[in-house]
Amino acid sequence: MKTFPRSPRRLALLAVPLLLAGCASLDGMGGIAPVQDAAKTHLGATLLPAATEQDLDRIDQRVAELLAQPLSADSAVQIALLNNRGLQASLQELGIAEAEMVQASRLPNPGFSIAKLRRGDEREIERGFSFDLAHLVALPLARQVEGRRFAAVQRSVAMEMLSLADQTRKAFYAAVAAEQTAGYMRDVRATADAGAELAKRLAQAGNWTKLQQAREHGFFSEAVLNLARAEAGRVAARERLTRLLGLWGAQTAFALPARLPELPAQPQDQPDIEQLAMASRLDVQAAKALVEATAKNLGLSRATRFINVLELGYQRNGSNEAPRQTGYEIGVEIPLFDWGDARIARAEGVYMQSVHRAAKTAVDARSEVREAYQGYRSAYDIARHYRDDVVPTAKRISDENLLRYNGMFISVFELLADARAQIAAVNASIEALRDFWVARADLDMALVGRPGLGGAGTAAAVAGSAAAAH
Repeated sequence: MKTFPRSPRRLALLAVPLLLAGCASLDGMGGIAPVQDAAKTHLGATLLPAATEQDLDRIDQRVAELLAQPLSADSAVQIALLNNRGLQASLQELGIAEAEMVQASRLPNPGFSIAKLRRGDEREIERGFSFDLAHLVALPLARQVEGRRFAAVQRSVAMEMLSLADQTRKAFYAAVAAEQTAGYMRDVRATADAGAELAKRLAQAGNWTKLQQAREHGFFSEAVLNLARAEAGRVAARERLTRLLGLWGAQTAFALPARLPELPAQPQDQPDIEQLAMASRLDVQAAKALVEATAKNLGLSRATRFINVLELGYQRNGSNEAPRQTGYEIGVEIPLFDWGDARIARAEGVYMQSVHRAAKTAVDARSEVREAYQGYRSAYDIARHYRDDVVPTAKRISDENLLRYNGMFISVFELLADARAQIAAVNASIEALRDFWVARADLDMALVGRPGLGGAGTAAAVAGSAAAAH
């Protein structure tokens, strides 16, 4: 019996472990487990992929259960994680990346060729068996590269999931505040309507001048416009929350709480917030992983610098006019014109590029978490000032004016003007409380990823508008 030459047989024996390692398989979960762990750890929420009809049915049932009660910030986040189709599309990216990693871990199929040739009465049969040996040599490094890329995709999807949760929280607080603001604007309009009607009757009776009546009517017109703006803002805030939750049809009739959550008794004190962010932020971890993966790519380029195409083949040719031919064939590309130095230079440039980007990510992360914490503390101080000083002072003034009105020391129009001022103060306090919870969401996001930082600036704007109102 004809046997392989000694060298190919040894090569085949050495390749057995690699062949076994190349039989990688999919785990059936699409690599979603780390993302689900991140959702559980950072959000206390459940993440389910929608890959089958049964998955969609379970998600719809859970969403219906959550919508049966008025939404909270946590329940809104849970609905978004289950029902947002953009996030579900990104979860499919995990399955794609896992498939590519498994594909990179598998050996290419060997090739077999057979040819039947005639030359006059001579009949020749050629048989060939080939295998890509270069792929076999590079397989361990390729597996490591794809494994790191797969881990980077997992962190990227986890970051997107956390970002969606952050946007949903802020949209929830904005929607609740918009509902409260619209309610107060309705009170303002009702007050202005009563004042304008009373001024009209007094002017008809000759007890008021046309200038006084015009001033009251002007306030009424402004109140109507402000109510229209508040209603438009309420609809816009609610629709943004609806989009993030992925709701449609009858689901859009969800109920919101009547008020924003109360301000905490004390703000969070986190002196080591930068160190905490460096240890937990997913974008920093992803940047580090990218640097490691790029370094591995550089090593792969050097390892295959002189072995670009290396194939091992076995030949068995037969002919009815000549003895049978057996043997093997090895083909090696000769590095005559391309010595691989350009690929090495490119790999080194890409590596240093990833190093600098990782350093930039760390610097940005430190700055963002400091800014988010400062915005959180400022928003807390502003909201507490409204709660403890501005609103109680407005209420005391209103109570005193009511006593003066009962004693007939002031007119009903002065009492109405004071009521309008009190409503404006309460409305500004609602906006300040909303901005605190938005800043809190930004701070939570800054500890795990890049925040939107929408709280501090808005709170400052609220403070300025409230000062102008008073």
